[in-house]
Amino acid sequence: MTTTPIEAVDRALAAIARYDRPDLEARLRQARARLADDHVRLLVVGEFKQGKSMLVNGLLGAPVCPVFDDIATSVPTVVRYAEQPTVTLVREEARIEVPVDQLPAYASEAGNPGNRERLDHIEVGIPRPILAEGLELVDTPGVGGLGSAHGAATMSALPSADAVLLVSDASQEYTAPELEFLRNAVSVCPNVACVVTKTDLYPEWRTIAQRNQTHLESVGIKASFFMVSSTLRWHALQTGDQEVNKESGYPPLVTYIRKKVLGEADSLARRSTAHDVHAVIDQITESLRAEQAAQSDPASAAALIDRLTLAEQRAAGLKERSARWQQTLSDGVADLNADVDYDLRDRMREIVREAEEALAAGDPTKIWDQFSKWVQDAAASAVSANSVWATQRARWLARRVAEHFDSEREQMLPSLQTASSDPLRSVREMSLRADEKWGIGGRLLTGLKGGYSGLLMFGLLGTVIGLSLINPISIGAGLLLGGKTIGDERKRIVQRRQNDAKTALRKYIDDVTFHAGKDSRDILRAMQRDLRDHFTTLAEQLKRSLQESIQAAQKSVKASSADRSTRLEELAAELAALEKVRQEVTP
Repeated sequence: MTTTPIEAVDRALAAIARYDRPDLEARLRQARARLADDHVRLLVVGEFKQGKSMLVNGLLGAPVCPVFDDIATSVPTVVRYAEQPTVTLVREEARIEVPVDQLPAYASEAGNPGNRERLDHIEVGIPRPILAEGLELVDTPGVGGLGSAHGAATMSALPSADAVLLVSDASQEYTAPELEFLRNAVSVCPNVACVVTKTDLYPEWRTIAQRNQTHLESVGIKASFFMVSSTLRWHALQTGDQEVNKESGYPPLVTYIRKKVLGEADSLARRSTAHDVHAVIDQITESLRAEQAAQSDPASAAALIDRLTLAEQRAAGLKERSARWQQTLSDGVADLNADVDYDLRDRMREIVREAEEALAAGDPTKIWDQFSKWVQDAAASAVSANSVWATQRARWLARRVAEHFDSEREQMLPSLQTASSDPLRSVREMSLRADEKWGIGGRLLTGLKGGYSGLLMFGLLGTVIGLSLINPISIGAGLLLGGKTIGDERKRIVQRRQNDAKTALRKYIDDVTFHAGKDSRDILRAMQRDLRDHFTTLAEQLKRSLQESIQAAQKSVKASSADRSTRLEELAAELAALEKVRQEVTP
């Protein structure tokens, strides 16, 4: 019978209990807690009204996510296992439980338009076997374009996901934003799959699916591909018709989730558990073997103690700030901070450059709604792209630090939470201040002012040659100057509006840069602390193990022949017991 990861940790804890190593016990207990609380997060993303909620309902066989023909999901819905159905609203640090039948009032655009309730997400608990295996499904709102602000927030959540399903219906081929999203997803997430929905509605779904796969191949994206009909799936669940269920296309998708998503997560958990158990058992056995060698050959104990002392000094050196891994981490985070900040500012400067060119083309008040949405979406897309790039660099740095800590052994890295906290939530919307109205009355008044000056000036000149004050020349001059005054005033107003719009643009971009920069710095600082604490703890454990080995070797020199024989038998039995525990762990 295969040992589960939690059982393996429990056996290792029992095996080392006699050696009084609270540091190693703490490491194993931390590994056990990580296994007990671990969830496999599957992110369901896609454009507006592509069938994401129906897909989640079809996978779970329950109407968990509200579905309407013309109303979309407005709040991310996290579905996980629970003994009884529950609905919890999450807003910042507050958690509010509500009746299950009130879910549509908070999760849909009908009940919560534009997420006016300011919810972070909604948690739904239901009893389903696939969820009991640790799966956590996240139904994201329809984003109306994966380059939009909501789409950017979804992209920023990619590093925290264990797998991603990109949902697109069979009405059209993949769009450029969808392919760009997939490129980013593949770069930071281990499992990415594409699902084409609504195959029952569109006769040409096979052609669309083939073209989509061709698009993926053309941009070098390797992702699993599925074609499903949620309507057929739901009919099959209600009638128990296995043929219809097979026709729905869901069985291969469920198999993928169980084997590829949950299966690989379980393999990773086993590998991580085996690494922790092996590392702890190895430290205990190395101390016992050092004592065994000293007990077997007291004459060689002095040389053994010298070697152990040198190793202990090297382990102590790993805790110093001058250690290579410490310098790599410190310099790497500083460089990464500078690079991420430069990348973010460069992206924002490009947005400002393009936006100012658009503003210079005319009156910004006429295009402000479309212009402000484009700027906000472009800024959100830039922030999310910067976040994904920072995640890739941070993970590369973590692996480099692990190599410099110990190039001879593979090091399991801690869980690095590099997902962004959606910094754009704190950014105020870009707005243009109210401008004075310049209607027909204002234009007439401005024209009269200019025309009066022209009429008076040329009328006075006409009186010199014997003409009256009001004559054809003065009237024509008044009309010309009146028209020019109106034109000049129009240009002045448009220019002021352009300047106001540029000021609003720069304030918004500065605000985005400030909050996004703060978020990235916080993420990198947290990563630096996690790595520093992780490797410092490993160094302390190694140092203590070597100190105990030295003490055992020194003690063996003073032991009598009878005591050494007894102790050698005890050591052999203890080593055999520890090796048995080690072998029971399945990587």
